[in-house]
Amino acid sequence: MKIESLSTLFEEELKDIYDAEKRLVRALPKMAKAATSDELREALEEHLEVTKVHVQRLEQVFDLLGKTAKAKTCPGMKGLIEEGEEVIGEDATETLMDAAIIGSAQRVEHYEMAAYGTARTFAQRLGNQEAADLLEKTLNEEKEADQKLTEISEQLLQSLDIETEGQETEGSKKKTRKTQTSRA
Repeated sequence: MKIESLSTLFEEELKDIYDAEKRLVRALPKMAKAATSDELREALEEHLEVTKVHVQRLEQVFDLLGKTAKAKTCPGMKGLIEEGEEVIGEDATETLMDAAIIGSAQRVEHYEMAAYGTARTFAQRLGNQEAADLLEKTLNEEKEADQKLTEISEQLLQSLDIETEGQETEGSKKKTRKTQTSRA
């Protein structure tokens, strides 16, 4: 497709985001199932419901444009989801698996924040404030989800520090002593 106007570019961006959100609706249950932390699982399940609203909100934006909601394959989200599925298949302790899931989920959130920020700006530039407001609302929800994941990650990593604090190997103790001795 030849993009000759900001309006066409905006529509193409919306199609891409629409596909991304629909893919995420299918991927989030798998991530939630793989999570071992109740808080993480609940956050992912909650975000699934919010993501369903994002799909509906995008359909509203298409309606505002007089267009039928249509998805265009989003290779970026497809790749991020594949990475997430790879992570879920890894062999890791529960805490490390949850930390890895959060990393994958946050990459998705950052991708979405970039996409919604861009689409909102296009809508504003085109003078479609109603569409811009809907996209801004979703952008803010993506930021909230990212912040919640950061908080959960910090809690998990704190517990990981506590778990590993007393587990230094004899070799690392010698290395630490040697380093301390050479500094003296």
